[in-house]
Amino acid sequence: AILCSCDTTSITASRDRGASSRFTTATAADATRQRSGSRDPEGMPAGGMPLTSPSVTLKEEEEGQTEQQPRKSDGISSTGLKVLALLAVQNCVKNLVTRLAVQGEAHFLYSAAVIATEGTKCTASICYVLATGGSPLGIYRYLRAEWRKFLLLMVPAGIYNFQQTLEYVALKNLNPALFSVLVQTKLLTTAIFSAGLMGKRLRRAQVVSLLLLTTGVMLAQLRPDRHAEAAGESQMTGIVATVGIALSSGFASVYTEKVIKRHSAPAAGGDVPSGLAYTQIQLAATSLLIEGTWAFVTDSAAIAEHGLWYGFDHKAAIAAANSAAGGLTVAAVLKFADAVLKGYATAISVLLTGGLSVLFFGTTLSVEYALGMVNVLTSVFLYNAKDLSANAW
Repeated sequence: AILCSCDTTSITASRDRGASSRFTTATAADATRQRSGSRDPEGMPAGGMPLTSPSVTLKEEEEGQTEQQPRKSDGISSTGLKVLALLAVQNCVKNLVTRLAVQGEAHFLYSAAVIATEGTKCTASICYVLATGGSPLGIYRYLRAEWRKFLLLMVPAGIYNFQQTLEYVALKNLNPALFSVLVQTKLLTTAIFSAGLMGKRLRRAQVVSLLLLTTGVMLAQLRPDRHAEAAGESQMTGIVATVGIALSSGFASVYTEKVIKRHSAPAAGGDVPSGLAYTQIQLAATSLLIEGTWAFVTDSAAIAEHGLWYGFDHKAAIAAANSAAGGLTVAAVLKFADAVLKGYATAISVLLTGGLSVLFFGTTLSVEYALGMVNVLTSVFLYNAKDLSANAW
């Protein structure tokens, strides 16, 4: 009897432990389902309330989720490859076409070229809005609702206009191959402004990349024909202009991130349209206002004597149209191009610019330039790479 009683007690305890273990396992599973938002078979959530029809199984739900959220592949998608090619070709063509427009006896006003670029961007954006179902009244409502953003955009728009003018000055005095390498110093200025104004930390890989960038820029200038300048060209003027481009680009990037993204609010009211095209109209209109004022102040005598478009030939028009198309293209594909992809595009554009500069302008590329280009390309990859190291400080 004692043995039977012990056996019965042992069996009861074993059953209790099994039930307790199953209850604990079920409770943990329910908690996991609640955290992940998953459901039991037959469409029942963790709490037991049906969210879908009982005929919908868990397998069918998982298949539906897979269709809604495509699985990301480890490589670059076809859209990413198109963006990569588009950005690389646009950056390369812009340097070559601008150099072609300003070399020799070109005497058009750079302010006129900037006005033509921004006017083309504004016109193209308005046409896009109207072609996609928008209206002039919708554009007016957007500009009126976002007037605070208009004021904030005046600083980066003015800096961007200044940067465009400096590009004409730089490519007037430098060959496209050297310019494409030197202008990558904007990575250095952006890092300095980000650390100084926003307190951002740099990763060790980024610090190494900036050192490589500085070394590459110095090597690129050590050419045998460094002091052999064409008539009307000054390499020092071109270098100073390129440094100005890098400084303005770095400051504008940090200002946009710190001020505009943090202080701008979405348009109020359900009847106010929004989108990338409307933002481009606003930015182009701001640039036109600033550049028009600048042209009136600095070039009023030349405009009064010869007119705004004096000397603005077909090459200058192509350069302005290309800059406008490039600005719209870059803005349109930013959502598909992360930092790594843009780094690849920059590297490819530097290589293309160097090779095509030899073909079209007879530029001589020395061993020092090749070594400098390798350093610059490596620095671009390192600066935009992810998960290489921890913060440098």
